Amino acid sequence: MNPLFGEFIGTALLVLLGNGVVANVLLNNTKGHNSGLIVIAFGWAMAVFVGVFSVAAISGAHLNPAVTVALAVAGKFEWARVPGYILSQMLGGMMGALLVWVIYRKHYETTDCADLKLATFCTGPAIRSLPGNLLSEVLATFVLMFAILSMVAPKMSLGAMDALPVALLVLGIGVSLGGTTGYAMSPARDLAPRIMHALLPIPGKGSSDWGYAWVPVVGSLLGATLAALTYTHL
Repeated sequence: MNPLFGEFIGTALLVLLGNGVVANVLLNNTKGHNSGLIVIAFGWAMAVFVGVFSVAAISGAHLNPAVTVALAVAGKFEWARVPGYILSQMLGGMMGALLVWVIYRKHYETTDCADLKLATFCTGPAIRSLPGNLLSEVLATFVLMFAILSMVAPKMSLGAMDALPVALLVLGIGVSLGGTTGYAMSPARDLAPRIMHALLPIPGKGSSDWGYAWVPVVGSLLGATLAALTYTHL
């Protein structure tokens, strides 16, 4: 399989299962309605496990533009391959979000709150304070990327056996640092589904909150880059 298609498939699986658990918890009349943050954090950890394990041998399982950029900054991935990987990840994120909407379409119709519908696509702040929200995303992504770099060195990519520790890492970040902004840590997890929210015919969906959309993108890229620079200088 082509590595770019691997990144597409892996990211689609990641967002399908990750945003799927959010939809299961937040939307009305689901089997998992109101089951809480712990279920969401565990579901996202399993989404990472499935995505990484499925395509690690094919593409290295970056599944995140911030991870790809940081690996390039750390000298563990060729810069020439970065644009193709990012495009594949973004398209995969859009596909995963589309599939979540297809599966939970009837539940979107029975849910009145526009904010809950948006939350099944992308993140948002518990308390809106853009400097603080940005710092939360930077720190969460820094922890993610620094730990990943510690796992992959001296390799260039995540192997299938690294899927479980990365999943546990994401679980830990979710329960510890996810209460402020929802720990996006990836443009493919946040911006790509947000685009789908804007495009899909969801009744009563409201705004896609583009005024906040830059925070998880800039925060994740900045946090991952700082982690790469810190790691290479230690």
